[in-house]
Amino acid sequence: MTSLAQCTDTFDVVVVGSGAGAMTSAIFAADQGLSTLVIEKSDKYGGTSALSGGGIWIPNNPHFRAKGGHDGREEALRYLQAATEGRVEPERLDAYLDNAPRMIEELEACSRVRYAVADKYPDYYPHLPGALAGGRTLDPELFDTSVLEEELEHLRPASPSTLLMGRIAWTARHAHKAMARERGWRLMILWLMARYKFDLKWRRRSKRDRRSALGHALVASLRRSLMDRQVPLWRNTDFRELIQEEGRVVGVVVERDGQTLNIRAKQGVILASGGFEQNPALRERYLPTPSRREWSATPPGNNTGAALEAGQAAGAATALLERAWWAPTISVPGEDKARGVFAERAFPGAIVVNGEGRRFVNEAAPYLEFVDAMYRDNAATEGKSIPAWVIFDGHFRFHYAMGPLMPAQIKPDSRLPAQWRDRVYWKADSLADLASQIGVDPGGLEASAERINDFARTGQDLDFERGGNVFDRYYGDLNVTPNPCLAPLAKPPFYAMRLDAGDIGTKGGLSTNARAQVVREDATPIEGLYAIGNCSASVMGNAYPGAGSTLGPAMTFGYIAARHIAEQRDAVHEPASADAFDDASSDAAGGAR
Repeated sequence: MTSLAQCTDTFDVVVVGSGAGAMTSAIFAADQGLSTLVIEKSDKYGGTSALSGGGIWIPNNPHFRAKGGHDGREEALRYLQAATEGRVEPERLDAYLDNAPRMIEELEACSRVRYAVADKYPDYYPHLPGALAGGRTLDPELFDTSVLEEELEHLRPASPSTLLMGRIAWTARHAHKAMARERGWRLMILWLMARYKFDLKWRRRSKRDRRSALGHALVASLRRSLMDRQVPLWRNTDFRELIQEEGRVVGVVVERDGQTLNIRAKQGVILASGGFEQNPALRERYLPTPSRREWSATPPGNNTGAALEAGQAAGAATALLERAWWAPTISVPGEDKARGVFAERAFPGAIVVNGEGRRFVNEAAPYLEFVDAMYRDNAATEGKSIPAWVIFDGHFRFHYAMGPLMPAQIKPDSRLPAQWRDRVYWKADSLADLASQIGVDPGGLEASAERINDFARTGQDLDFERGGNVFDRYYGDLNVTPNPCLAPLAKPPFYAMRLDAGDIGTKGGLSTNARAQVVREDATPIEGLYAIGNCSASVMGNAYPGAGSTLGPAMTFGYIAARHIAEQRDAVHEPASADAFDDASSDAAGGAR
């Protein structure tokens, strides 16, 4: 039996998790006059959002319109219907499209969050009706973290892969200019480096850049906005189970400072605690195999599925549990999580092969579809595509980044950590020798290189149409012709890096309706319970329509949940007494024990 702890707190709303969706919902709940508590399992706030690109996919957004861009709700709906293939309830798609532009407009008006439109970043499926060649993804502006004061120490550090040279903040727009080698990219990088170097007052305090960018900037600006509202955020507070009374969720049980606490939520509980990718047992139960948590790019110890299991114990339906936000990853010694490989696969002069040395996918494809292809080919080849191998030559190595390897013109092999050799990268003077080092068929690899070299000369990939659409070319090198995504693989030495079937979170979870309420199998809502982000089944279905398709819905449905709770506050019946709450505690939703 769960007993009423000695110290029991009461709030109108309890938000479980501290990522972008969680803090967005808390801001809007507080602004509706609801007393709100945010709880975070770890000692750092920000979750996976702090490690992410921070982009949000918002069709028909005000920033694009302000720049003269043309988008429309019906056009966006056609695109989403095509991308989700009819597998998502129409009312949920409608709720997203109607509320996403309102959410960002209101959030920027009432908080410190600031975005700019990435007007060159195309939707991921340009072949589908309603797709746009840019304008639907918003990129966080840089944020001065000094305003966080003592709270800066508790912010989850940004992933090194999101920082220039592992320490300097830059926006996705900066990164794109450098990666595509657009005009002026070198001067831009020199300016970013100089700004960091000469911020002497701050650098005496910390090696961190004063400014944050991408998801780190988003989380920092949201946290400062909660501080402005004096909304408490409890770290080291482990959510255990839901408390129900007569079928309604009325609170949560948590573990904090060695104590079990029952926290009353008079109006509602918003679950926003991420997916289950860090739970090996749940991965084994639901995800395709092979599957390992070490391949995930999310923080170890977090995202263990507590919200999923608590919701199931409360009678919730689930969906998409076999799906994840896939992304190929590279593991680096000494780092606690794998690094996602997103843009680099589009750079000209690198190919990805399986154990037969054969290409099996368009290397520039969206990262979800890339790992889907790894699993399909792995089944077809009886285990020869997981891991896969990215292969590139000396020319590529000099000019482009790949995972943790900066271009050799910035950081040559002689400056790389010695322990990375034959663990992070492999190197040889011939493709045959390289293949033997990594266990790939030498003849197959040499044949693949010869074929890609022919494609580079003609500019047409006859096997997978790499570089054949606007999304592929977004990260291609504009200085390479006739195809910015294709170049010969011919100049020794040759390099290989292992790609695992990683993820940036799971995308299946608790089923919800258009108001973000968790629902049962018969579609009736569990009163008082809401779920957003990766602990809920994604409104994007099996698809990944554009950059920011994770955070955009998390923040939007957080906005929807907060507003719905405020609308329903007068209809919520509080327990008559502490004794009634104690009784409810003993009936806690099956318990995530």
